[in-house]
Amino acid sequence: MNVKKIARAAIVGALYAALTLAAAPISFGLVQFRISEALCVLPWIIPEATWGLFVGCLLSNVIGGYGMIDIVFGSLATLIAGLVTARMKKKWLACLPPVISNAIIVGAVLSVAIGVSYPVSAAYVCLGEAVVLYVLGLPLLILLTKTGIADKIKS
Repeated sequence: MNVKKIARAAIVGALYAALTLAAAPISFGLVQFRISEALCVLPWIIPEATWGLFVGCLLSNVIGGYGMIDIVFGSLATLIAGLVTARMKKKWLACLPPVISNAIIVGAVLSVAIGVSYPVSAAYVCLGEAVVLYVLGLPLLILLTKTGIADKIKS
């Protein structure tokens, strides 16, 4: 990975962590709306954003999460989502990997960490992710691509 890609990944990671922690009351818990998850569409434009999202999520979970299980598996959910998002062919599909990955994995983490049934925790995480990704993330992706900003970010 070249220096520009590393710098872009680092900026994405710092932004993810800052947004998550700034909105901590709604970023953690059974019902969560991590505003930072809107950034999970960025691997569709710049695949290296995946690694920034992973590190940003890991740092956020170290500071405000549910312990080691969340640090490992919550961050892994973001990594998986980013890797799959980078391979999506259509913009609107770029939102699905984070929704599905987090519903399955973070739903399980929260089920174990706070003792809520898995279907309930997975449904709440799925809902929160879907709202953030389709209300904030997709418009962000559309804005970046239609205005040409995405092309400038890549160069």
